[in-house]
Amino acid sequence: MTDRLGRREFLKRAALSAAAVAVPVAVASGAVPKDKRIVLADMIPTRILGKTGMKLPILGYGGAGLPKVWGNNLSLPDRVKLVRYSYDRGVRYYDTAGNYMESQAIIGEGLKGVRDNVYLVSKVETTVPGQVRKAVEKSLKELQTDYLDAILIHGTPGIEQMTVAGAMKIHAELVKLRNEKIMRFIGFSAHSYFDKALALISSGGFDQCMLAYGSLPRGHNQIFSAKMIELRNSCIAKAHELGMGIVAMKVIGAGVLGAWSGYIVPGFDKKRLKQLPAAAIRYVLQDKRIHLLAIGMRLTGDIDANIKTLSGDTTYTPDDRALLEEFCAKALASDAMKKMRVD
Repeated sequence: MTDRLGRREFLKRAALSAAAVAVPVAVASGAVPKDKRIVLADMIPTRILGKTGMKLPILGYGGAGLPKVWGNNLSLPDRVKLVRYSYDRGVRYYDTAGNYMESQAIIGEGLKGVRDNVYLVSKVETTVPGQVRKAVEKSLKELQTDYLDAILIHGTPGIEQMTVAGAMKIHAELVKLRNEKIMRFIGFSAHSYFDKALALISSGGFDQCMLAYGSLPRGHNQIFSAKMIELRNSCIAKAHELGMGIVAMKVIGAGVLGAWSGYIVPGFDKKRLKQLPAAAIRYVLQDKRIHLLAIGMRLTGDIDANIKTLSGDTTYTPDDRALLEEFCAKALASDAMKKMRVD
């Protein structure tokens, strides 16, 4: 029956039947398309995402930039348009999570009709193995899809609150779903706690990882110590050795080097503030082991500016270094940043 109807139509009818009798819809199996190929728009430079083998533009869309509570003041329809605009401009990697409020629903709506031409990633933040399937079902429903290209074990909440052994129990549940062809690849994210991240990478059980990596040494609510930076660098080296896909997050310092820069360091030259995001991107691109940058973009102007940076000369210059060193020193000394704990 599935072959006759096509997997999408079959799933749609199954969902309608289940709704009619008020029974939760189970995750469909066999949803991953065979030999998936993503058509690129040729507007953004590309790299291969490690062992996934996927050729993707190096700019990915960070879904954390979409929730209103995290600073996106656009209307809901305009945020849907924003996602579609990013696709039209060549973005093909979309990262979100089950606890990113309305982010998944916005991305699902924004990618209607082009879902199979993007690499779609969500995360599970549960620390309870028995809740993994339910979390994945929620993501599939909100994203309006029947499969995910990758599922990550969330860093925070998630790995930060678990032992390595506990995280591997979550991994085991994701393997079951992968065997059912609910997703293609398994990964994890880490804002900090890179000792745990290194152990997970070394297990050899993950296809990709997303690590906090930027000129501003910050994670979720941490400022990195020299030891933590060294551990992060060991994570990248080991992931590269194993051929994993490596995605950088916190490239713009969660907005500290972007939208919030003028608030964090008031009085800083406004012209130079505008130069910060491009300098921050070029800083990370020095490392050729990084395959992709996941950046939260709240406006069409953010998308355009980042594409312009990536499409131009990405050489990290002495001026970039001087600007970032001066601003980051002032930012780290600010009241807002002083409140963050040091790892």
